Amino acid sequence: MQRRLRPVELDFVTSAPTRLVFTAELTAPPAAVYRSLAVEVGSWSAWFRAVRSATPTRDGTGRTILLTGGGRMEETIMAAEPDSRYVYRIDTINAPGVTALMEEWALSPTSTGGTRVRWTMATAGNFPYTLVLRLARPGFTVSFRDAMRQLDRRLTPARRPSPGTGR
Repeated sequence: MQRRLRPVELDFVTSAPTRLVFTAELTAPPAAVYRSLAVEVGSWSAWFRAVRSATPTRDGTGRTILLTGGGRMEETIMAAEPDSRYVYRIDTINAPGVTALMEEWALSPTSTGGTRVRWTMATAGNFPYTLVLRLARPGFTVSFRDAMRQLDRRLTPARRPSPGTGR
């Protein structure tokens, strides 16, 4: 059963009672990472194993996400700042206990031309939901790291060995 969540605004990313933050560095440049996150929405299932399908809705202002474990979310895009930030609010979800949920993908260039990715899950919910979420943090960490490795492989062409390296 889909549950309607509280319609939070962008400040919820920093003010939510529970925030899970994950970071990774990719060799792919910010423009390519942003394109995969915000433009090629349907590609999410190719690099994020937790996502079974991602479909743009409402002329690109929303998304429908189906997760591999049976989760279903309807989302509203709250911020889409090319090469730097992608934020969406979950409007409905079929998980119990959650009352508000927003996710932010913040991108910044690294000194080597790659991308530092920071994924923030900002949420509110009842005590059992919050407890389960915190206990699930190690699983989210593994899922995020795997997704970032897969995305980087997808976006970074294989490099030829340098002459004289023996590779």
